Amino acid sequence: MRAISVKPASMWSGEPSDRVVLDYDGRHRRRLAMTGANGTAFVLDLPATAELRGGDALVLEDGRLIEIEAAAEPLLEIHCADALHLARVAWHLGNRHAPVQLLRHSLRIRHDHVLADMARQLGACLIEISAPFDPEGGAYAASMGHHRHDTHNDNHRGQHEHDHG
Repeated sequence: MRAISVKPASMWSGEPSDRVVLDYDGRHRRRLAMTGANGTAFVLDLPATAELRGGDALVLEDGRLIEIEAAAEPLLEIHCADALHLARVAWHLGNRHAPVQLLRHSLRIRHDHVLADMARQLGACLIEISAPFDPEGGAYAASMGHHRHDTHNDNHRGQHEHDHG
């Protein structure tokens, strides 16, 4: 059995036939043998490497859906004195091409002592956490059809003060 396409979280509903729990690296694949939590064995066989996110579904050849669950992993949550300070730290992380998850009042990066030292030297406060890592996909990630509601607010799902047109 092959998984031949991806449905973004916003494009499917109902009960999946199985799920796979993947860390950040595991969610950036094109071809890989996998087994779901309920024992469904399949081969991820996509035409190109996909940026899979928690809540997305892999579509099997027979139409069944396998839900992607983002695994918790060791992260550093970065807090700063104000928005300008946070932007400065974010700029330095981006200048080092580090994947960064943007939250309303903080940043998250994978646990990395070099980046942690740099953030501390810039005056940031770091907290070690375990959570799914969902960094910005870059300027070209929008072509995947994902709409990043998590960048607007840390905790809301679908509640907006603006129009998406």
